[in-house]
Amino acid sequence: MTPSPDKTLPALTLFSVVIPARDEEASLPSTLRALQAEFTREGIPHEFVVVDDGSQDSTWSVLQSLRAEIPELAPVRNTGPHGFGRAIVAGFEHIRGDAVVVVMADASDAPADAVRYWRLLNEGYECAFGSRFIKGGRVIDYPRIKLLVNRLANLFIRVLFAVPLNDTTNAFKAYRRTVIEGCRPYLAPHFNLTVEIPLKAIARGYTWTVTPISWQNRKHGVAKLKIKEMGSRYFFICMYVWLEKYFSRGDYRKK
Repeated sequence: MTPSPDKTLPALTLFSVVIPARDEEASLPSTLRALQAEFTREGIPHEFVVVDDGSQDSTWSVLQSLRAEIPELAPVRNTGPHGFGRAIVAGFEHIRGDAVVVVMADASDAPADAVRYWRLLNEGYECAFGSRFIKGGRVIDYPRIKLLVNRLANLFIRVLFAVPLNDTTNAFKAYRRTVIEGCRPYLAPHFNLTVEIPLKAIARGYTWTVTPISWQNRKHGVAKLKIKEMGSRYFFICMYVWLEKYFSRGDYRKK
C-alpha cells in the first residue's frame, strides 16, 4: 500500500516545470504552448525552466523567441557536462517553486496529467507518480521493442523494491521541493535519474501516490534514450538505492 497523504503540509504556491531539451527546436513551441494553456485555464501558478543541454540546432534561439509569448519561461543552459540527468539537476538549481514536475520536451506527456499531479501534491502527498500501465492509463504509438524492455525493467524494479509501482522508469513525475532537496546527492547523469529520484523518495520515507497518465510518441526529432547504453546504468542506480534502503539503517530517511 502507498503511504497516506500528510494533511498538515502547507499549500503549494508555485509549480516549477523542468524540461530537459537537447535538439528540440521543433517540439518545444507546441509543448510549451500546450502546458501554458492548460495551467492558465486551471489557474495554476507556474514557471517553465527549460534546460538547453548542449543543443546543436536552434533550440536556444527558439526559447529566446518564446519568452515574449510565454512570460513564465525561464530558459537556462547546462554549461557543465551534458546528459539527461545532469540537465534535470541543473534545472533543479534554478527553480523558484515549492513543487516541481519533470516534463519531456517532445510533447509525449499530457498537460492535463501535470495538473492532476499538482492537485495530488496539494492533497498532502510529497510525490505524485504517473503510470501508463494501470487502469485509465494509455500509450500511443509506443515502439514494440522499447515497450517490451520497459515492462521487463519495471517488473525487475517492482520485485526488487517490493513496491506497487509499475512505471518507475518514466521521467514524468512531480515532487514537493522538500523531496528534491531531501534526495540529494544525485549520482545518475543520464536517463537513470528517472529511477534514482522516485526510488530514493520511497526509500527515504516520503509520501507518494500513483495516478494513471497517458503517453504518446514524439512527432518531431529523434528519441535520445539508447537502450543498449542504459541497461548497466539503470542496474547500477537500482542497486545503489537498494543498498541504501536495506543496509543504511535509516541514516538517509526523512527526518
